[in-house]
Amino acid sequence: MIENLALKRIYEPASEEDGKRILVDRIWPRGISKDKAQLDLWMKEIAPSTELRKEFNHKPERFEEFKEQYIKELQEDDEKRLAIEELLRMIEKEKVTLLFGAKDEMHNQAVVLKEVLERELEQ
Repeated sequence: MIENLALKRIYEPASEEDGKRILVDRIWPRGISKDKAQLDLWMKEIAPSTELRKEFNHKPERFEEFKEQYIKELQEDDEKRLAIEELLRMIEKEKVTLLFGAKDEMHNQAVVLKEVLERELEQ
């Protein structure tokens, strides 16, 4: 586990331990004001494609297939690759918390993204 990288639902209160707060959802979370979010950055471009997001539809039984497809997008999409490189540079310098809106804290794109980033950092 990488100490400089954390996950958190955007609905949880912000804290100083969060470090740099980065929203990794394509769509702004319902019911959260920009003030309350206390974001440092919104990286829409790193989120799964709209097609993949709709196909997954937050159904846990589809998570493994979603994960596989999302990792493929992260590897093959130039914009997503650049966003990953930017995140890796940030994580090397300071604490980064990836924020997401999903209710399911185990089956969402932020979990997959964190795994991908940790793998890259461990190499």
